[in-house]
Amino acid sequence: MSIDAMKETALDEPQLRSGFLRGLSGKLLLLTILFVMIAEILIFVPSVANMRLRWMQDRLNTAAAAAVVVDGLQNMQLSGPVREDTLMATGTKAIALRRAEESRLIAATEMPLEVDAKFDVANTGAAGAIRDAFDTLLFGGDRTIRFYGPIGESDTLIELVMDERSLRKAMLVYARSVFLVSIGISLFTATLIFLVINRVMIAPIRRMTASMRDFAADPADPRRVMEPLPGHDELALAGRHLAAMQMQLQKTLKQQKNLADLGLAVSKINHDMRNILSSAQLLSDRLADVDDPVVKRFAPTLLRTIDRAVGYTSEVLEYGRTTEPEPRRRFLPLRPLVEDVGEVLAIDPKSGIGFSIAVPDDLEVDADGEQLFRVVHNICRNAVQALMNENDPGNPTRNVTVSAMRTGSVVSITVDDTGPGMPRKARENLFAAFRGSARSGGTGLGLAIARELVLAHGGTIALVEKATPGTLFRIELPDRPVPLDAFRTQGRT
Repeated sequence: MSIDAMKETALDEPQLRSGFLRGLSGKLLLLTILFVMIAEILIFVPSVANMRLRWMQDRLNTAAAAAVVVDGLQNMQLSGPVREDTLMATGTKAIALRRAEESRLIAATEMPLEVDAKFDVANTGAAGAIRDAFDTLLFGGDRTIRFYGPIGESDTLIELVMDERSLRKAMLVYARSVFLVSIGISLFTATLIFLVINRVMIAPIRRMTASMRDFAADPADPRRVMEPLPGHDELALAGRHLAAMQMQLQKTLKQQKNLADLGLAVSKINHDMRNILSSAQLLSDRLADVDDPVVKRFAPTLLRTIDRAVGYTSEVLEYGRTTEPEPRRRFLPLRPLVEDVGEVLAIDPKSGIGFSIAVPDDLEVDADGEQLFRVVHNICRNAVQALMNENDPGNPTRNVTVSAMRTGSVVSITVDDTGPGMPRKARENLFAAFRGSARSGGTGLGLAIARELVLAHGGTIALVEKATPGTLFRIELPDRPVPLDAFRTQGRT
């Protein structure tokens, strides 16, 4: 996606919604309330079971106080008003004491024909208490229950028979109180969490979002770069990375604009130069008819050079359109191609720079001749320029050596020079156009084009470390695999 497309996409996106509950802050508040309520529910389940047991235990204690007094009167029968007062005080239908050897009914109204449920208050486990509590809340109210428990540390049990309605009513009141308290705790806790997180997290996120939106509207404006907040947490680190990314993107956009302007200028120059070279090509064709031996000697080289120059001017436009022609590969002798490179370099003998060729005469490579020539020529030209710019009197031997060998189906070509080597910046941006130049004023296009052409052949190009001073590039080009049908056809013939 291009930069302009990204800007249009960012501008077309809807603005942050102003609705509180639709924003991240509102969602955080609702989630906090929900989670606190879930925690309160988990607390409510055992607490309501304990409340039910305490309520029963309180009724047993009240009844036990009256029962012990009555039991001390031995076999005296309670009058009707006393019995009713006793039952009303405990809210029960019947009170009984049980010992190992006997059971005595202390007070009772009209006894029910059937008791719906009975409970041992002292020996009820946690799971049983929770089960019984929710059974009372959900299904209780119209049942008659019997529950009992020990009196203090004695072996005497106090037993009550009563309607479940009052127990369920007390549990509902307790549940309502717990619910209201839970709502209050949830709102209070959620508000505190919301205020803290909104200040610590949401506000910086909104700031970064606004910065990205503003930056997308005009990435070239330096004022749109976010100013990161101080701190060492993740959001502060993200802000610093965002600011660094925006600054790097601005540099890239500026560089792309410069490249676009350069490409336009090169296209105009290339158009005029192609016309000039075409005229020179027409004139140089006439040199083939001149009988001068010197002209006949240099005419073929001059013609090939002009032809290549014409081809280069056409391919420059193709490179500007980010396309390279597919290699027209064939098996060709490598040594004559390297010799042509040496002739085109036209190294001045007075410079003291030598050009050596260590390529077997019978070595053939499966490649596009013109493209491979460009690759070797670009690397050799860089090597010669590095040697010419060297001012080291301690280097009497200045030489560029091109060697090659075949290993199976791969041809390895090396270009080795005895120059000062590549600087660190050029190594870091190797094969990067306009950044990987090893000399001042260079463009770095030579290595970028060489790498693209080698990759188009399915090969590799790399800078090789060596113990001696200088620069060594290795190019490895594999032969094309032979199609099975072609192999079978060749075998039949």
